Amino acid sequence: MSCRRQAKPISPDGRESGRPSVRYVLTAKSAMKKPAKNRIREERIRNEVIVDAYGPQEQAMGWYYYLDGKMRFPFQARCTVTRTVSPLRKGETVEVRRMAPEEACSSDMLVLIRWQGRSLAVPLSQLAAVIPDNATAEAFSDWHYWVGQSYLF
Repeated sequence: MSCRRQAKPISPDGRESGRPSVRYVLTAKSAMKKPAKNRIREERIRNEVIVDAYGPQEQAMGWYYYLDGKMRFPFQARCTVTRTVSPLRKGETVEVRRMAPEEACSSDMLVLIRWQGRSLAVPLSQLAAVIPDNATAEAFSDWHYWVGQSYLF
């Protein structure tokens, strides 16, 4: 049994949420490149994604429906970073078909890809869209910004 006190999760607006949460583990390289605060992006996320979200589950569902409604499927994406939970290698290109089922996206945003002849869910944060339309590019940028800021659900 550990005697260490666990830190309380912090929401994007700086309040302690008091609920267990998932932190996105970034590679050492990406952790050093935390994006500068972007007031316009912060306002868009607050007003379009997590508006009326009163807890981690509602924030996750806000992100899910924002991304699902904004990205135009299918599209090509390139793996930009390896993740333990994904078989993709950096530089690999895949077809993103749609968002993973809602229940699979409670702690991370996952997308279904076509990989080696089957469908597989992988984290959106490890992908970059190849020649996306404007809406898809903005949705990707918003999610990568959220993850890069180490925001929590």
